[in-house]
Amino acid sequence: MTTAESIHRLEPVARAAIDRGLRVRGYVSVAIACPYSGPVDFVRVRDVAKALVDMGCYEVSLGDTVGQGTPTKVAEMIEEVKRSVPVERLAGHFHDTYGTAVANVFAALEQGIRTIDSSVGGLGGCPYSPGATGNVATEDVLYALKDSHYKIAGSKNGTIDLDEMVNIGWWISEKLGRESVSRAGRALRARKQREDQERKAKL
Repeated sequence: MTTAESIHRLEPVARAAIDRGLRVRGYVSVAIACPYSGPVDFVRVRDVAKALVDMGCYEVSLGDTVGQGTPTKVAEMIEEVKRSVPVERLAGHFHDTYGTAVANVFAALEQGIRTIDSSVGGLGGCPYSPGATGNVATEDVLYALKDSHYKIAGSKNGTIDLDEMVNIGWWISEKLGRESVSRAGRALRARKQREDQERKAKL
C-alpha cells in the first residue's frame, strides 16, 4: 500500500471519529530514516503531516521511530514541515536507539514544538526495525529539563516529582520482566539505594 492509499483509507475513519466528537491525533512514523529505504525526504514528511491536519487531526506527532535521528536532522525535518503546518499543531516522538533522543527533544523544543511523547522506563520499541529501542524515557526528559527555561504543562510549579516517576518506571518494568532503560532512572535509583544502605548502617 502506498502512502497516498493509506491516507485515503484513513480519511473516512478520521471523519467518523470527529463527527462523533472524538479528537484525532495523527502520527508520521520514520520521519527521519526508514529501515527499508534509508534516509527520508523531509518534503514527504511535510506533505503527510499536512494531509493529516487537513483531514482533521488536532495534532501530528513527528516520529523518529527508528531512532537514527540527530539534532541537526531533526531540526531540518521540522523546519521543512513548518512550511505547511503550524508548529502549534506538531509534536515530537523520538526513540533512543543511538542515544540521541534527549538531544533530539531539545532540537524540537528549539524549533517551537511544545508537545513531546515519552514513556516511563523507555518502554516500547519499533517492531518493523530490528534493534530499535523504545521511546525516550520520561525520566530522562524530565531530568534534562531541570534548570532549563522550559516548564511542564499540567504539573505543580512547572515540574513533576522525578523520584516518583523513577519509581513508576521501575515498577512497570519489573511487572513486564525487564529493567528500566532510563539512564536518569538508573542513576537516581542507585543513589537512593546507597542512601538507604548508609541510613541503615547508622541505626
